[in-house]
Amino acid sequence: MERVYNFSAGPAVLPEEVLRECQEEMMNYGGTGMSVMEMSHRSKAFENIINTAEADLRELMNIPDNYKVLFLQGGASLQFAMIPMNLMKNKVADYIITGQWAKKAFAEAKIYGDALAVASSADETFSYIPDCSNLPIRENADYVYICENNTIYGTKFKTLPNTKGKTLVADVSSCFLSEPVDVSKYGIIYGGVQKNIGPAGTVIVIIREDLITEDVLPGTPTMMKYKIHADNKSLYNTPPAYGIYVCGKVFKWLKAQGGLGVMKEKNEKKAGILYDFLDNSKLFKGTVRKEDRSLMNVPFVTGDDELDAKFIKEASAAGFVNLKGHRSVGGMRASIYNAMPLEGVEKLVGFMKKFEEENLK
Repeated sequence: MERVYNFSAGPAVLPEEVLRECQEEMMNYGGTGMSVMEMSHRSKAFENIINTAEADLRELMNIPDNYKVLFLQGGASLQFAMIPMNLMKNKVADYIITGQWAKKAFAEAKIYGDALAVASSADETFSYIPDCSNLPIRENADYVYICENNTIYGTKFKTLPNTKGKTLVADVSSCFLSEPVDVSKYGIIYGGVQKNIGPAGTVIVIIREDLITEDVLPGTPTMMKYKIHADNKSLYNTPPAYGIYVCGKVFKWLKAQGGLGVMKEKNEKKAGILYDFLDNSKLFKGTVRKEDRSLMNVPFVTGDDELDAKFIKEASAAGFVNLKGHRSVGGMRASIYNAMPLEGVEKLVGFMKKFEEENLK
C-alpha cells in the first residue's frame, strides 16, 4: 500500500527521510551490530545520540545556557502534576484556560495548591484566545500557565500573556519547533513530541536553571523532581531511548530544511492554502477566530453531522486519513505539522473542492 496523507493530531506524520534512515539503521546502528532499541542507555553510542540531540535542539531554538534540556517520559500529561510539585513554593498559580489540555493541567494543579483561572475562552467553545494583556495575576503567584497551541480547537497564542513578572510555563506540544521562539521569555517550555517531533513516549522539558531546586512539595516522588533528571542528564533511569533517537533525526532534518524560520514560512504557506479555501467555501467553514488560528491544527465543519461523516469516510478512502475531529467537538480537523508536505495540503483542498461540488445543495 502507498503512503497515505496522515492528518492525525498525534501520534502524527514524521518526515519520510527520517523514517527511511531509521529503517536503514534498525538492525545495525552506526556499526554497533545492534538496534538503538537494544542498546544500553549507558553506552558510548547512546551517549552520543542524546548529547547530539540536545546540541542540535539548542542550536535550533537558540536555547540560552542557563536552561536545561530534559528528555523525560510520561508525556505532557505527567507535567500537569510535575510542574506544581516543583514550582508551587507559595502554593499559588494562575492558569489561562484555552482548551481541554489547559483545563486538565488546571484541574491537576488544584490538587497541589491554589490554582486560579485568570482567563478563559470556554464561553465560545475555546474558539479564540482571550486578551491577556492585563490579567489579574496575583502578587504571590508562583507561575502563569498556558497551553500555547490548542490541538483540539485550533487556536494559537500569537502574543504571549503579560505575566507581570511571574514565571511563564507553556505547553507547546502541538507547535513545538514549528516556528522560532524566544526561550528566555519562558520559565518552562515543554511538550510531548508525538505531534511535531517524534514517536509517542518522550516529552521534552526546557527549564530555566533557577527553577530546578530541592525545594519541592512534600511527598513529591523522586522521579517527579526536575533536579534528579537535570543532575543525571536525563539518564537517572532508562530514558525513552528510541524516541530520543528519532527526535535527534528530526532535529537534523529541521536543520537541513533551513531551521525554524524557514519552517514557519512553509507552515504559513500550507495553512494559508487551507484557510483561504475555508474562507471562500460555500460548504465548509473554519471554527476559529481568524486572528487566533493555529498553523498546525485546522478544525472545520459543514454544519451537518451526516455530511461531516460522509466527508471523513470518502476522504479516508481517497488516502486522506485521520481527519475526524476530536470526540469532544466533532467535525473535522486537519493537523498539518512540519512533516506534512505542501502537496498533501494542496491535494486535500482539491478533494474538498470536489466534495463540495458533489454535495452542495
